[in-house]
Amino acid sequence: MSNQVINLLQQLRQSALSKNLKALISYHEEDSYLMRFANSAISLNTNEHLISLDFIAFDGRKKVSYSMIVDPADLASMEKGLDTLSEMLPHAQALTYEPTFPVYERDVVDERSFDPALAALTNEERLAYFNTLAEGLESDDVKLSGIFASGTTTTAQISTANEYTQYFRATDAQVTAVLSSESLKWEVNAEQSAQKKSDLDAQGLHADLALLVQHYQQDQAAQIPVGKYTVVLGPAATAELISIMSYYGMTGGALMQGYSFLKEEDQGKLLFSEKMNLMDDPREVEIYAQEADRFGLQRKPFPLISEGRFQAFMWDQDTADEFGKTVTGHDVSRFSLVMDGGDAPFATLKDLLEMPRDEDILYIPYIHYMNVVNPTQGMITGSSRFGALLLKKDGSVQVPYNVRLTQRFYDFFGEHMQWLSEKQVAYNVSSSYGRRDPTALKIPRFVCVKEIEISHSNPSY
Repeated sequence: MSNQVINLLQQLRQSALSKNLKALISYHEEDSYLMRFANSAISLNTNEHLISLDFIAFDGRKKVSYSMIVDPADLASMEKGLDTLSEMLPHAQALTYEPTFPVYERDVVDERSFDPALAALTNEERLAYFNTLAEGLESDDVKLSGIFASGTTTTAQISTANEYTQYFRATDAQVTAVLSSESLKWEVNAEQSAQKKSDLDAQGLHADLALLVQHYQQDQAAQIPVGKYTVVLGPAATAELISIMSYYGMTGGALMQGYSFLKEEDQGKLLFSEKMNLMDDPREVEIYAQEADRFGLQRKPFPLISEGRFQAFMWDQDTADEFGKTVTGHDVSRFSLVMDGGDAPFATLKDLLEMPRDEDILYIPYIHYMNVVNPTQGMITGSSRFGALLLKKDGSVQVPYNVRLTQRFYDFFGEHMQWLSEKQVAYNVSSSYGRRDPTALKIPRFVCVKEIEISHSNPSY
């Protein structure tokens, strides 16, 4: 497979050179599968195999790009794409800086995140997985919905500077299962990320769903008072918060464009909980890490927060060029973010519900429709929606109607952080729109934070 892709890139490089183009040629291939469920039945079962090329031409301070979906056997059409690129270049507006042209220093072949067994997963296996996770939980009132998305992503690059190439291949799966009551309108969900077939654990999702359904069917539902709560975040909530925080706060682009809640002088300062460690780690295969960035820079473990101290901003090549900064190996389509676990022994939802407690604890596994209210203050808002539980001090459990929280990142990851689970899990944040780009974070199974304010509380589901 890699030889076919590299041979194609080398042919296109020769074609670009014959047209006197100084160009970067990028290859993207996806083999994607999606099985969707609604009303306890398959509502969509589809797949697609797409190959696309991105051409970028450089001429001093001028830079133009052109993208196309291609048939790899139709070299003539691809060469016409290079002709289009050549025609565009003289008309480009010059930038205020000179963009770096990628010059690769070695060949890179990175298939650490590729698993042949996951790549070959069948429709029968996807259906069997969903049947297992929902076994015994559906009824005339409780219906199953969700998605099982999986596939293989191949990317590669070559530039006209030399014949070195970069080649990356990864497999991923993203599962979301929702059980909902048609009469009462509640919803509970369970999710899973997989990089290899052996990561798939339908029984684990079944255990979580069964426990949630039991409480939603048997325990009292209530509109809880607004105010401050000790909150335990599930992996979905934590991963989405970290993902948004890193993008809006810890990239050089956010800093220089004025919407980061962090400043250059914050580097080295104790701004977060001393329990907090966050790193971009290209060694983490299970979250689809890549060993080199798009410009060939070898990626290394990059601490963002160490024992609460903010360490550094991540700089992609173009932003570094524009503002005269040093690149950090972050010209990638996705980061490989890892948040360290702590010492709390709670590894499952059952563990959390059975833990001794001397106060009420609001469990929020998922923050729905999370949005940034004020990026310069690091403030987000969102609602609970799926599977929240109020774990009462007396050992009982209530089911809270949906609540809204509007808080700063410091409120979640600052001095109010109480504990983190020792167990870490991968959580998939890949978008199902646009090109396949497997993206996941590795985060603690649970994160406990005090004094999180609930600003609104619904009177019903």
